[in-house]
Amino acid sequence: MLFAAGLGTRLKPFTDYHPKALAEVNGVTLLEHNLRYLQRFGIYDVVVNVHHFAEQIELMLEEQADFGSRVAISDERNMLLDTGGGLKNAAWFFEGETHFLVMNVDILTSLDLERMLQAHEAGDSMATLAVMKRQSSRQLLFDEHLNLCGWTNNGTGEQKIARETTWMQPLAFSGIQVLNTDVFKDCPFEGKFSLIDWYLHLAKTRIIKGFDHSGNVLIDVGKPESLEKAGYLF
Repeated sequence: MLFAAGLGTRLKPFTDYHPKALAEVNGVTLLEHNLRYLQRFGIYDVVVNVHHFAEQIELMLEEQADFGSRVAISDERNMLLDTGGGLKNAAWFFEGETHFLVMNVDILTSLDLERMLQAHEAGDSMATLAVMKRQSSRQLLFDEHLNLCGWTNNGTGEQKIARETTWMQPLAFSGIQVLNTDVFKDCPFEGKFSLIDWYLHLAKTRIIKGFDHSGNVLIDVGKPESLEKAGYLF
């Protein structure tokens, strides 16, 4: 699943007239970049959620024949549901699957998805989150085994602790994750909510693992200057 429903306020004025998924790097939209990226790892069935200028995304997919993938639309035109609500709203697309991958459409990365998928399949975690050692205003907290324990806001000092431990390391979330479909059996939230809050709820009783891909290229293409930077790398 590609999260593409956000308002993209950091990309104004482009997003005053277009969805952030159609911002371009070297003449190629972020949506196409990520569909091609998923294809390199054999992923051709993709759900894309839409809200802001949704019709522009639908039209491009129709004109480009889904860029060779099979794309289904999860419609959030009536209400933007945030990451957790958006995923829960799309749960029915994943019926019959054991696990699936979710990522933000405004992320460009060199992460080896095959290695991440193998790590998830080899473990017993409900979800595996791609994380890196990098500066970020908000970070996830993990124990020595890379089990999720909490979340911290480095600006305000606020912390949310899901499980107590004697030592925690902060790592920045990359916006990429592999989840078991069993996550949908334990979600106390409704409507609009964050996927991070869902993970912290699950981490109280289940294993949520980090997958450290420090050293890979990762660009959050959410601002005009990062679009320019991405142009040199992708």
